[in-house]
Amino acid sequence: MRQRYELPPESFDELLAWLNPDRTMAADLYLELRHSLVKIFAWNRCSDPDGMADETIDRVARQVGRLRETYEGNPNLFFYGVANNLIREYQKKIKTHVPIEDIELPDESVSEDEAAISLEREECLQKCLQELSSEKREQVLAYYSKEKHAKIDHRAEMARKLGISIENLRVRMCRIRVALEDCIENCIERLSHDK
Repeated sequence: MRQRYELPPESFDELLAWLNPDRTMAADLYLELRHSLVKIFAWNRCSDPDGMADETIDRVARQVGRLRETYEGNPNLFFYGVANNLIREYQKKIKTHVPIEDIELPDESVSEDEAAISLEREECLQKCLQELSSEKREQVLAYYSKEKHAKIDHRAEMARKLGISIENLRVRMCRIRVALEDCIENCIERLSHDK
């Protein structure tokens, strides 16, 4: 669903200018729009509403040069259309994905078949983690290492050390996670076909 893409700062500036020529008003409109997008994704039970809101904004920003010349009407409506398409993509893909959070090590209370499936998932997770660059592997493991309130503080500290906003960190980690989930899914399918 998500592409590995870094949004150039000039695209973001152009996006703000499209929302409103006054930079301060544009920033306020952007924050309201982003908040609305997050709520839309949450209402649709998407697993990463913040990340998907950022992806929506990224997709629109990539087209903003053309949109400023050709699009008429409220820009928010275009964002909502892109968000709707992203929700459809998500719902289609979620049926086949194996989320990282669902992969557990087997314990004694599970059957042999369940333990074998769990071991396959763990094996695929470890294999896919090794396929990442060491920097990405360290970042994603650190990002998901804490729980509850400690998680929030830890992620804010990670963003500060990387010199990026928490939103950019969230997008970066979501992209890595999507790549891992794709890799795990493909790995499990290969193991199933090899049996």
